[in-house]
Amino acid sequence: MSFLGNQGPSQKRLYIAVAAWIVLVIVGGFCTWYGFFGPGGKTGEQATETPAAADSSTAPETATSAPADAPAETSAPGGDTEAGDVQPVPTTAAAAPAAPPAEEAFGYGIAVHGVVGNAEYTMGQVESLGLGWVKQQVRWAHFEGNPGQMDWSGFDWVVEEANKRGIKVMFSVVDAPHWSRTYFDDNVEGAPPDDLALFADFLGRMVDRYQGRIHAIEVWNEQNLDREWDTAEGVSPEQYVEMLRLAYQAIKSRDPNIIVISGALSPVGSSHSDGDRVIWMDDFLYFDRMVAAGFLNYCDCVGAHHNGYNIPPNVATGDPYQDANAEFRGFWDTPDDHEWSFKTTLWGYHERIAAAGSDKPLCVTEFGWASAEGLGGHPPGFEFALDNTLEEQAQWIVEAFQLMREWGFVRIAFLWNLDYGQKDGLGPTDPNAPYSLLDFQGVDRPAYGAVGAMEKP
Repeated sequence: MSFLGNQGPSQKRLYIAVAAWIVLVIVGGFCTWYGFFGPGGKTGEQATETPAAADSSTAPETATSAPADAPAETSAPGGDTEAGDVQPVPTTAAAAPAAPPAEEAFGYGIAVHGVVGNAEYTMGQVESLGLGWVKQQVRWAHFEGNPGQMDWSGFDWVVEEANKRGIKVMFSVVDAPHWSRTYFDDNVEGAPPDDLALFADFLGRMVDRYQGRIHAIEVWNEQNLDREWDTAEGVSPEQYVEMLRLAYQAIKSRDPNIIVISGALSPVGSSHSDGDRVIWMDDFLYFDRMVAAGFLNYCDCVGAHHNGYNIPPNVATGDPYQDANAEFRGFWDTPDDHEWSFKTTLWGYHERIAAAGSDKPLCVTEFGWASAEGLGGHPPGFEFALDNTLEEQAQWIVEAFQLMREWGFVRIAFLWNLDYGQKDGLGPTDPNAPYSLLDFQGVDRPAYGAVGAMEKP
């Protein structure tokens, strides 16, 4: 006998109504759960974006070197590179809203030639080294031959593969396209646009494309050399600061979490002019004029370079360090020049920042020691590379990383470089090759193992 059988008609109807209501609630709850969490539900969807079709002609980014007419000892790491492989454009998951990045005491990074070859393999190498940052140069002129026709394909792969591994990306952006400028001389590359707002517009488009997936942008590079700032007036700290101001506003208005890095200067201990046109300017003098023009208001981190030459990283200008066998004698022949010393150059920038009442950190976007050992030759003007053994190169790179972390005023340091020697294809005269951690065949040099084994607290 059922429970309802002992009740009257009205009570039976009441219980039936209640039971029906309970069934409806259960069925409705199940439908709601299934709609959200079942196959095809909202939480199972993944929005995607497909990058725009890329122009088929791509050229890789190019590192920088000292001006051809500058004294040989002012040479900084870099040189031109050959065209790289065009890679298929991946389909990339849409970025989630950017969360404020966690403050890191010190970031370990390396420059890569990521748009040449297999970006997945390259980022796997960076991961194996235990480094958390990569620097990828973006030569604007090489990838936007006509206004609005930008080939992003190689950069898409770099960002995609770095993000998969939790490696942060810094883009260093240089070199305006020919269509954006009117002054030309024998130097066909390395100039800002006539209208600096065009550069800010390009950066805005770049941030829009990689929203939340790139983490720092260096605004130009070695702008105290006319090879990188080739205008009718020559190099100009005040004009550069105006570029930086416009760039900072364009970047921060779109993604306030991106670290804006001012363009790193080339350490040179002198200035040179052709009439009223400044060909290159002492980096400390240029730095002081940038400070006077207010550049510290338009960056989160102050870019810096130093290539180490043929003395250890802890040797300051004026120290009694001796190397009787050194073929390159810059440190000893002109002992008052700060440019030879990694330590004095970086501390010189830091002290100038502090004197201006700021605590902005440095971001060392290129540093390293060149060794020509095992390369079968050396680039002209890089005689110091003959003085450094592979073991010294490895030792001094590790010591430099350790010093920068201990000093406390360097936020991120990018070693120059992982793989340019292998990918440039230029042989012993390539100015990038003596700095590379991989040789021409892609085989590890001793510095590769030393960086991988280095403690990274």
